[in-house]
Amino acid sequence: MKWRTGRKSENIEDRRSSGISGKAAGGIGGLGIILLLLISMFLGVDPGQVIQGIDSTGASSQGSQMSTEEQNESAEFVSLVLGDTEATWSDIFAEDLGRTYIEPKLVLFSGGVQSACGQASSQVGPFYCPSDQKVYLDLEFLKELQDRLGATGDFAQAYVISHEVGHHVQTLTGTLQYVDTMNKRVSQKEANELSVALELQADCYAGVWANRASQQDLILEPGDIEEGLNAASAVGDDRLQKQSQGYVVPDSFTHGTSAQRVASFRKGLESGDMYACDLSPLPPVK
Repeated sequence: MKWRTGRKSENIEDRRSSGISGKAAGGIGGLGIILLLLISMFLGVDPGQVIQGIDSTGASSQGSQMSTEEQNESAEFVSLVLGDTEATWSDIFAEDLGRTYIEPKLVLFSGGVQSACGQASSQVGPFYCPSDQKVYLDLEFLKELQDRLGATGDFAQAYVISHEVGHHVQTLTGTLQYVDTMNKRVSQKEANELSVALELQADCYAGVWANRASQQDLILEPGDIEEGLNAASAVGDDRLQKQSQGYVVPDSFTHGTSAQRVASFRKGLESGDMYACDLSPLPPVK
């Protein structure tokens, strides 16, 4: 992906020098940490679902794996990708909804962070907090994504960011609020179905961004789409459950299968239309 040029976002909040330090999450190690990272990479409405049961002040026990130069380069990359999502969604909101797009903040942190959704360690991975409308990202995760989780390529990283921004779009359209209300009225199985729909729609919105980006500042190169599709496939509920327990329980899915996530991203990518991302049982965007 050609990302060296373009408009940088002015909505980066750098808290890397004020990270919350502490021990690593108790009771989670080895494969458990990897699976937690995979699951939370595309976190849904409430990061508390993943944060719960974790020492929320815990920092990564691995320590910093990135040099200062790598950190600075990654921060610049994040700023450019976020800037492109801002331009893309500003145009879409104006053209399709007749509304002004409210840009989210993106918080860079190291080790741990305090959000309006509670404290979280870097082990939670990237997440969006609807209470303060901010995306949270430890740059070390981008290295983990490549080195330990096998999702290589800069477009895979851009996909992570654009997916979290997709959850912000859901906040602005009222979709997240609808799901929050419904979750108090339905069974756990139905709540899981709503969660899956949220994640798949955010995947689709990531695809919409990729479609628009390919026509504007961020030029896609051969292999970029495959990087995004591979990242989507890696975090399917069926794949994660198979890895962790050897079998799958479809009623417990909260993010969708690998095939569903790939299909949702592809739908947005091929259409470039946010309305193509309307998905039952979520309300249609108006």
